[in-house]
Amino acid sequence: MKDIVLTDKGPKPIGPYSQAVKSGGFLFASGQVALDPHSNEFFGGDIRQQTERVLENIKAILEAGGSKLNHVIKTTVFLKDMNDFAAMNEVYAKYFIAAPPARSTVQVARLPKDALVEIEVIASL
Repeated sequence: MKDIVLTDKGPKPIGPYSQAVKSGGFLFASGQVALDPHSNEFFGGDIRQQTERVLENIKAILEAGGSKLNHVIKTTVFLKDMNDFAAMNEVYAKYFIAAPPARSTVQVARLPKDALVEIEVIASL
């Protein structure tokens, strides 16, 4: 049993996937890049700006699915360049202040839209 989450407050999927799926008391949010939720255009900017846009998109998707940032239990961060880790981490820390989730961070060769960062999350409901 699964329920699909789709909200206008987050970017529309750019492929055959859902913004998020609820199942078994959890919400699994697809990886998000810095897309503007209104125009679905790539936001661009530096790593700090992209990380903030990504986390705002995730926040909106979580809320639409009945969860919130402080219910996130695991994140995976994909970076185009590990040299951006400190700047990404600075922004990330503002969204996960108390009891931050478990996290993996990896450098990848390329991301959709040539983004600098993509983040996916798993949250409890």
